[in-house]
Amino acid sequence: MPELLQSRFESESPQTALVLGLPIHLLSDYPAWLLNRAQQGQGVHVVTLNAEMAMQGEQEPSLAAIIRQADLVIPDGIGVVFYLWLRRKRIQRCPGIELAETLIQQSAAVQTPDGRPASLFFFGGAPGVTELAARRWQERVPSVTIAGAEHGYLSAEEQESLKQKLSTLQPSIILVGLGVPRQEKWILENRALCPNAIWIGVGGSFDIWSGSKTRAPEWLRNNGMEWVYRLYQEPWRWRRMLALPKFAWKALIHLGR
Repeated sequence: MPELLQSRFESESPQTALVLGLPIHLLSDYPAWLLNRAQQGQGVHVVTLNAEMAMQGEQEPSLAAIIRQADLVIPDGIGVVFYLWLRRKRIQRCPGIELAETLIQQSAAVQTPDGRPASLFFFGGAPGVTELAARRWQERVPSVTIAGAEHGYLSAEEQESLKQKLSTLQPSIILVGLGVPRQEKWILENRALCPNAIWIGVGGSFDIWSGSKTRAPEWLRNNGMEWVYRLYQEPWRWRRMLALPKFAWKALIHLGR
């Protein structure tokens, strides 16, 4: 990689803070850190932690264990930022969808150790949606290398075919949109197929990128209210959203601990 580009990619070691016993890794530039890893061929499992996932982790020890052993856990939700703010740790929210978008946009500037340009693979989402998301990114960033795209409704036989494809292609960045906790468990189970790749659970990002759904207006996002817009789009989420006030209460009652 040219030195000018190399200098943009940070290699600092992240510090760790705890949110309800789960790690958050603190970096000044998450995309740069990950692009540096892609350049070096160092595999990374990225978890995008928000309040809802933290509460799920309390109910599902297997999910909590995956989060604890992830290589990079980013502060995806405003609740996580609030929790650490109460403990005098000033951090910026890093939405997983924005992290993934930056990686896609900048991946063309990265070469892997074998001299290939960094490539991407999209997996998850509804039939047709993921493929459309990949096409739209290819149109938007013609220099990006997209190795493949598969929806998340595969039969057992199709799953095996997908695994063989990943093993053969060895993409540099694998974006998995199966929802929490399924995507985190799937990454853990299959990470060995591409040990040098960056694996990220991206939830419903394919819906946004394909145009099937829209993201909350910027003013809502900037004020930590993106969850309101998501509830408006997907009212069936209301039961899951009950985790948010529970998380806020725990953030307050654990303050003195």
